[in-house]
Amino acid sequence: MDGRGQYSFPTGTKYVGEMKDGVFHGEGTLYFTTGSRYTATWINGIAVNGKYTFEDGLDYDQTEWLYCDGYDRRFYTEICNGLKPAGRSQLTDNEPPPSIPEGCYDCGDGFYDPKTRVVTDYDGKFLRNADDAEDEWIRSKCRKGWDEFIGYRSQYGL
Repeated sequence: MDGRGQYSFPTGTKYVGEMKDGVFHGEGTLYFTTGSRYTATWINGIAVNGKYTFEDGLDYDQTEWLYCDGYDRRFYTEICNGLKPAGRSQLTDNEPPPSIPEGCYDCGDGFYDPKTRVVTDYDGKFLRNADDAEDEWIRSKCRKGWDEFIGYRSQYGL
């Protein structure tokens, strides 16, 4: 296929843009099921430059990233809307944070089961198999389904 086209992956991700010989080539955008997107210039299937935009409209900037870094742990929504009252920690950019299944991790775009090494979205749809590097990162950085709750607890347990 040559010219403008669209390709849908089995995961629900969709590419819309230019193609050459059936691969991404030219200007095109990957639309992810989470609502985020990656717009790039592609050469023979490889992105040579691009921009990732989260579902809330925040553009990722590798050189000037200001959110949840080692110096400022606030989320984008906390920077835009202010911090919550003392004792009401914001654990994710989703409010309220999703309930993590027992034995699993919340890895930001879904849940990771270390037994199967599978990441599913928050509705249980398959996203990907984790490689060794992602498995190690998730186990060391992400919230666990068996963590004790620390901080403010409302009458509803949130």
